[in-house]
Amino acid sequence: MDTKLILKDGTSFDAKSYGAPTSTSGEVVFATGMTGYPEAITDPSYKGQILILTYPIIGNYGVPDPSHWESNRIQVSGLIVSNYNDTPSHFQSRKTLAQWFKDENLPLIEIKDTRALAQKIRKHGTLLGKIAINSDSKNKNKFYDPGIDNLVSQVSTPKIIKHSPLKSKKTILLIDCGAKNNIIKCFLKRDVEVVQAPWDFDPFDKTAQKTLKNNKINNFDALFISNGPGDPKMADKTIATVKKSLENKIPTLGICLGNQILALAAGGDTYKLKFGHRSQNQPCILSSSNRCYITTQNHGYAIGDVPSGFKPWFTNANDKTIEGIIHNKHPFMAVQFHPEATPGPYDTEWIFDYFLSKI
Repeated sequence: MDTKLILKDGTSFDAKSYGAPTSTSGEVVFATGMTGYPEAITDPSYKGQILILTYPIIGNYGVPDPSHWESNRIQVSGLIVSNYNDTPSHFQSRKTLAQWFKDENLPLIEIKDTRALAQKIRKHGTLLGKIAINSDSKNKNKFYDPGIDNLVSQVSTPKIIKHSPLKSKKTILLIDCGAKNNIIKCFLKRDVEVVQAPWDFDPFDKTAQKTLKNNKINNFDALFISNGPGDPKMADKTIATVKKSLENKIPTLGICLGNQILALAAGGDTYKLKFGHRSQNQPCILSSSNRCYITTQNHGYAIGDVPSGFKPWFTNANDKTIEGIIHNKHPFMAVQFHPEATPGPYDTEWIFDYFLSKI
């Protein structure tokens, strides 16, 4: 098949197709992780994006069963690899990566020099692009910008879902902006009941309170704001809910997009990074210390202005961006990285324990 990656600046790359013969478009981003591609491509934070994996060999350990995914489907609009391996060897493998993309009708293409692509994005910033297969005339001249849509509404749960451990010590209301499955697992293994709610769910509304009672949920001890895709300012209803939560002094924790939403709800501001952070080795320094943690990250936006009453909690050692904020007095806190990892190091999973100790 005639396959190309075409960037909006006019650059074109010849490619080989392994997935579905389907053209697509979106924001072209890159991630530098060496492993963990099944978890990465099922992360809802990648909604609307064409992902480049810079590690040279992808597909070599196949695809595990869905219990190891971070959501119930592939979330990327398309995947670009340097060398695709179609003969996986791993005891957990259930199918090849190519078959998975064919099953979900998404393109998987091979471009030999993915590092050159990453360097181009680092130099010029994130670009819009499209994967065109067989000179797809319908997709000609169309470049989709996911930044104009509320992507959170597309990946959030449509209804209340209750996750209960065998013994429940606390209950957390999780505002689902595109939550990764391992976040819920991290709470459950700490004997915390998780009530997963849609992104626009307002627990302070009387109708919503009735919904909670109908689900046998009488109260919750804390609020959690999940990760998710796109511009945080698009999640206006989530921001409004978090504002009410802060006013009611409810303990609040955010991760990734949740970090940005907490900042906006408290009166701070956010901005779009040049090419974002998408890797498993971002170094973050804990404020007022020399301690540096290696973290997993996947985001294109960051906090610009720290809201009043908060202070930076973590700072990126590479570009000095704010990687977390914490309130000076109340149990309000958030981190830009992923303490639940998957894929990546678990060095910061203590964030969950720290937050629970403050409830």
